[in-house]
Amino acid sequence: MFDGGKGEPLAARLRPRDLDEFVGQKHLLGEGKILRRLIESDNIGSMIFWGPPGVGKTTLAGIIAHKTKAQFVNFSAVTGGIKEIKQVMEDADKGRRFGEKTILFVDEIHRFNKAQQDAFLPYVEKGSIILIGATTENPSFEVNGALLSRCKVFVLQALTEEDILQLLRRAITDPRGFGDIKVNISDECLSMIASFANGDARSALSTLEMAVLNGEEKDGGVTVTEETVEGCTSRKSLLYDKTGEEHYNIISALHKSMRNSDPDAAVYWLARMLEAGEDPLYVARRVIRFASEDVGLADPKALEIAVAAYQACHFIGMPECTVHLTQAVVYMSVAPKSNSLYMAYESAKKDALTMLADPVPLVIRNAPTKLMKEQGYGKGYQYAHDSAEKLTNMQCLPDNLIGRTYYRPTAQGAEGKIKARLEDIKKWKSEHGGK
Repeated sequence: MFDGGKGEPLAARLRPRDLDEFVGQKHLLGEGKILRRLIESDNIGSMIFWGPPGVGKTTLAGIIAHKTKAQFVNFSAVTGGIKEIKQVMEDADKGRRFGEKTILFVDEIHRFNKAQQDAFLPYVEKGSIILIGATTENPSFEVNGALLSRCKVFVLQALTEEDILQLLRRAITDPRGFGDIKVNISDECLSMIASFANGDARSALSTLEMAVLNGEEKDGGVTVTEETVEGCTSRKSLLYDKTGEEHYNIISALHKSMRNSDPDAAVYWLARMLEAGEDPLYVARRVIRFASEDVGLADPKALEIAVAAYQACHFIGMPECTVHLTQAVVYMSVAPKSNSLYMAYESAKKDALTMLADPVPLVIRNAPTKLMKEQGYGKGYQYAHDSAEKLTNMQCLPDNLIGRTYYRPTAQGAEGKIKARLEDIKKWKSEHGGK
């Protein structure tokens, strides 16, 4: 019933053939947008598509291949060595002499080593080839600077759930998909699949295909239930709505468990989010915020660990990055706590909003011109490094705020040392007439 002689996976069968069938990336491919204009006018230059898996990088290259009048060469990072690269380049160079353009598409260009990338460079420079690279990794780190400077980078974004739902509905009705079969599947089930896919069209279509193949055959068609979808995704997607109240309840539970120094509860809520399809980068951003809001200078290393966890999530994604987030969440939970940085900013913010017109004291103003110096800008400025204590009694707050205290360190962890140091500083300034 399901094969129909098609053979290929659903995602391959439904690959868009032109820009009208392409879903998502409106910022690049909407009417009048730059990439759409370049493709439609067959005026492609060397470029790199950077984005997460399943957002259309290879599909865009295929659309360009069908649209362009140039010779289109698909090159593999796995099988292509220096010898193969040079042969393709020489063929392209010969074609250029006869007025032929060659577009070279390199999928997963980040897998090419420096020597392989360097082999492209002279041919890109003289226009023998137009290079189109696709990568899931930040090209600033993975592509040679000289090559990158000659390519326009287009950033492709993860598809929205609305984009994914559009693809799934097309798969149900399109003859290339399941259009020849009567598939009964509810909007709720399609939403479960779209949420599970986390912005990846390939993942969504593969999940739909698995659900249909495991559905109940009945009256010449097939019925897909929520139980079938849950079995295919191995998670209860409906228990966690990433845009609804439960989303905010669970991220709040994670934050408050870490604040309450309860690593077991924190790891549980972390798992609840990740196993329900939450974006690990969203969780990592929240942990970074927590590192300064709730730990702060009580343990300055907390921020380093949180940022490192974010980078790990970006580099390797799910499911491998779960352990990195667990490390960060447990560290935050057992770290000494201080909210003094958060309180300092909130207190300073109130004064900043109500005293916007208070002038900067003349003594610490910049004085790059003669006129400014004549007006007293920078007069009496004291360079702290010139003193043995590395301290001065210079006034740095506006007159109306003299004596105001925003940062009040706690005695927790490393902040206890900072508190003692700050008390010494204030004592010295008081003794030397500081304000």
